[in-house]
Amino acid sequence: MQITAEMVRELREKTGAGMMDCKRALTKSEGNLENAVDVLRKKGLAAAAKKSSRIASEGVVAAHVAPGSATLVEVNCETDFVARTDDFQEFVKQVARAVNGKGPKDVEESLLIPGEEGVPLGTMLNEKVAKIGEKISFRRFERFALPADAKGVLASYIHAGGKIGVLAEVLGTGGDDAEFLALGKDMAMQIAAANPLYVSREDVPAAAIEREKAIYREQAIASGKPEKVLDRIAEGKLEKYYGDFCLTEQAFIRDPDRRVKDLLKEMAEKLAVDIRIGRFARFQVGEGLTKRSDNLAAEVAKQLEKG
Repeated sequence: MQITAEMVRELREKTGAGMMDCKRALTKSEGNLENAVDVLRKKGLAAAAKKSSRIASEGVVAAHVAPGSATLVEVNCETDFVARTDDFQEFVKQVARAVNGKGPKDVEESLLIPGEEGVPLGTMLNEKVAKIGEKISFRRFERFALPADAKGVLASYIHAGGKIGVLAEVLGTGGDDAEFLALGKDMAMQIAAANPLYVSREDVPAAAIEREKAIYREQAIASGKPEKVLDRIAEGKLEKYYGDFCLTEQAFIRDPDRRVKDLLKEMAEKLAVDIRIGRFARFQVGEGLTKRSDNLAAEVAKQLEKG
């Protein structure tokens, strides 16, 4: 399989490894990006990535929270200048309000929802394109509704003027408890800052655990560790993986000496209720998208020609 400059660029952005290392890893993995990441990690040339954090386009993330439901949306544009305008930001907030109110099944259906003036969101979006002169796209949304038989809060947090947004569902008691409301906000801020992949270690798929353990064993072998200690080393590194990627295992950002699960336990004992994180969503503007113009691919192609 031919390894293109674009494939090398994507792997390089995801792992931070050198160009030729990326090319060799892609060749060995026959062009499979995820397998190439594993090849680099086994050689110690790349760290585990929480999520693709490549910020490759502009836009805004906004949230709308109402009794019993909450929605997070991302709307993209071409330039940061447009993203920072009051007009664009108000449009994104209106999208969030409309989606939360109607609960569509996907973006396509949401574009048919009337906005606050009765005009469908899709029509409003096209009018913004005509007015601003940039491509604008409603990329995605996540909508949470509290289970009918559950007590809890839906908390939102928007960071850096709309570059990162979070929804967190915390179950336990109602939203009339100030301390519980504050806990919800703390959890949303935690997710924004620490970027977990899972709520708890129990949520990590078995395949992901086996993949990590295999990588840790390969790393240990490469560093000369004897066979008898490989499993112990892998289990030890797996604990660190849980601490990095599982929300309840993470160090609490406001008090790093405590883990999030310790905080939840303390609050549960104080309020005499069972408290748990139901789910969360975290959007970062442009993650996984490609910039309009990027000279890195040309740079990679030039380096590959030399190699």
